[in-house]
Amino acid sequence: MPVYTVHAPSPAGADLRATDKFVFVRDGFHFWAMIFGPFWLLWHRLWLALIGYLIFIAAFNAGLSSLGIGRSSIFFADLIIALLMGLEVSSLRRWTLSRGKWRQLDVVVADDEDTAERRFFERWSQKQHGIVNDQWAVDRGGPPPTRSVPGQQFSNPPPIPAGGIIGLFPEPGGSR
Repeated sequence: MPVYTVHAPSPAGADLRATDKFVFVRDGFHFWAMIFGPFWLLWHRLWLALIGYLIFIAAFNAGLSSLGIGRSSIFFADLIIALLMGLEVSSLRRWTLSRGKWRQLDVVVADDEDTAERRFFERWSQKQHGIVNDQWAVDRGGPPPTRSVPGQQFSNPPPIPAGGIIGLFPEPGGSR
């Protein structure tokens, strides 16, 4: 079942009551982006991604041609790049939205975009009763805990088991 991320303009750019400006980005493979990559990027107004794609393809094909690679091999390499484009255009679209100060509001699992909109707005309308819009956005929290910062969850080294063996290998210098 497809997963959609819901994005809204930043509070400075638009009011969250302008729900017609919300964008639902489906995660997953996009067939038409694989077939018509540059046109798909152009249609979705992903200008930096389009420029980067065109520069990369030109440099990649020129580099392969200068190495003496045959046309059929270059064609298959371009097919692989097109496949990667179909897989990653959702991430490029989310990246472009985040650069434009959009924020991700929610993640919705649904069969199609209409169902995703319905599920999102049902949940959103329930959460709107008594909750400020700014508090409802996805909270990404701080950075993950690390072992080098004292006081965090992983600041102490992991305990050694009672037998002194971790996994299949004994401690260094121990008997075999």
